[in-house]
Amino acid sequence: MDLVDRIAAALAPSVLPSVIARGGELHVLAVENGVVLLKVSGSPGATLPLIAQIEMLTRAAVPEVTGVRLVGNDGHASQGTTPGDLPERVRHILDVEINPTIATHRGRVVLVSADKGWVRVRLEGGCQGCSLAEVTLRQGIGPLLRAAIPEMVGLVDVTDHEAGTVPFFSPAKR
Repeated sequence: MDLVDRIAAALAPSVLPSVIARGGELHVLAVENGVVLLKVSGSPGATLPLIAQIEMLTRAAVPEVTGVRLVGNDGHASQGTTPGDLPERVRHILDVEINPTIATHRGRVVLVSADKGWVRVRLEGGCQGCSLAEVTLRQGIGPLLRAAIPEMVGLVDVTDHEAGTVPFFSPAKR
């Protein structure tokens, strides 16, 4: 059994059913330099909140794994964090790893500012006013940014959710 098969076997009984039940798909594409490339599609709320659990399970089952990187529908992963200042690196992670996933819900995350470790973002489109926005931020976007940017202190949502006109999940769906 090769490395990709071992990782898929570790995720199949534990994480995969949750991803599928939430409307998503997850496939192990490859392992490059110890980093697992996972192709995700479908609902962003299916995978993003589980990324920490996915990485923990993968590392425990396959000790050769050093990290997990999500790959969007285009099949491309980011090449790691870009050099530069904090705002550049945050914007890169948002554009390459997070926005392609939440675009499936007509959403987008925009960097408002990044200073002294604090990252302020605004949710737009289907994310503005979405009843699951807080979960996406706390369990998905926050952990992904922290994993890629260790000096990040905190994540602040500055979105005016009351002004959202097309939330993917309306507050009534809570």
